[in-house]
Amino acid sequence: MEIYNNLGAQPGVPRPPTNPQPNPFGNSFYGAGSGLIRGGLGAYGEKILGSSSEYVQSNISRYFSDPQYYFQVNDQYVRNKLKVVLLPFLHRGHWTRITEPVGGRLSYKPPIYDINAPDLYIPFMAFGTYVVLAGLSLGLQGKFSPEALNWLFVKGLFGWFLQVMLLKVTLLSLGGGEAPLLDILAYAGYTFTGMCLPVFGRIIWRYSYYFLVPWTCLCMGVFLVKTMKRVLFAEVRSYDSSRHHYLLIFIAMAQFPLYTWLGNITVNWLF
Repeated sequence: MEIYNNLGAQPGVPRPPTNPQPNPFGNSFYGAGSGLIRGGLGAYGEKILGSSSEYVQSNISRYFSDPQYYFQVNDQYVRNKLKVVLLPFLHRGHWTRITEPVGGRLSYKPPIYDINAPDLYIPFMAFGTYVVLAGLSLGLQGKFSPEALNWLFVKGLFGWFLQVMLLKVTLLSLGGGEAPLLDILAYAGYTFTGMCLPVFGRIIWRYSYYFLVPWTCLCMGVFLVKTMKRVLFAEVRSYDSSRHHYLLIFIAMAQFPLYTWLGNITVNWLF
């Protein structure tokens, strides 16, 4: 460019244009086209991501619910819930859960407002109490060791898992597999609420274990039967007259071998 500027306007020598004129139509078409592409892809991507997130969120809330929901408890709820679990024969109220409208749909009230709502506070506290009492029982027998306490912890977790599988398989066989997993985990965890009584009774008086185990098994069986009937009828709305009563009776009867196994505090957790 400097050469042409130094030469000036020489005759017969073409001077290139210093400032080429842009094409207004090309830029307008390009901007419009790119804007349409970006807008279309953005809307399509937002639709895909939005539907995917809603699908994942709906399935998570469907099967797992909100973990914080299960820890909304107070002292009054804990006392009343322990009475329902340990003395279900004295529960004169209904067994259905209380609903409330939230965001245009019905939702269950948290445990602090509903005695029939499942919680995870009592199961976790009862499980920890069971492990501590079992370790104390081993200590009184002169068999305590960190390894033995570890095996008792594993034994308790495995018993909890067996109870969860029992309830879940029963609901699936009756067409009630839509119950949230944390609900089933809470119902199964109430097993340790009754299990603490025989273990503690054996520490106080050895022979009390033999009549506390049948009593707590009976109470837990009644509680689970009442609860599973509510889940099937009120929450899942499923009914199978040919197998319904038999499977509920099976749940109640399965508590006896489970309680006997969990209540047998020994160094070998398999027996």
